[in-house]
Amino acid sequence: MAQSLAQIYLHIVFSTKNCYPWLKTKQIQRDVHAYLAATLNNMECPCLIAGGVADHVHILCRLGRKITVANLVRDIKKASSSMLSDRGQALRGFHWQNGYGAFSISPSHVQALTNYIADQEQHHQKETVQDEFRRLLKKYGMEFDERYVWD
Repeated sequence: MAQSLAQIYLHIVFSTKNCYPWLKTKQIQRDVHAYLAATLNNMECPCLIAGGVADHVHILCRLGRKITVANLVRDIKKASSSMLSDRGQALRGFHWQNGYGAFSISPSHVQALTNYIADQEQHHQKETVQDEFRRLLKKYGMEFDERYVWD
């Protein structure tokens, strides 16, 4: 086969450092979500949706053929951290957590996940980011050490 093709959907989740609610306003949330989406698109990893609340983000994108998941997450965190830190004194010192969760998604689950990400505000009236992340890790059968998940 002469042509290289890939369609790998990723659900990426990461929080702010220590789950601090840095992204307090709807405007900051919209701006960071749009910036993450644009950065991903520029990296040839088409973003279907980016969303979240004050202390974390969810991203649904397709993984490009020329980048690893680790480099993708590193680069979008770096770019968005820089953008947020430049937004004024209130966001100086902003940092994302060191780690992240990345989960493969079947094409048949894309719409359900898109709806889930779009509904984050309502969802997090019932569940904390920590409980949500634990649930995702368990759902995907991933072992984890609680001491190292929240930094």
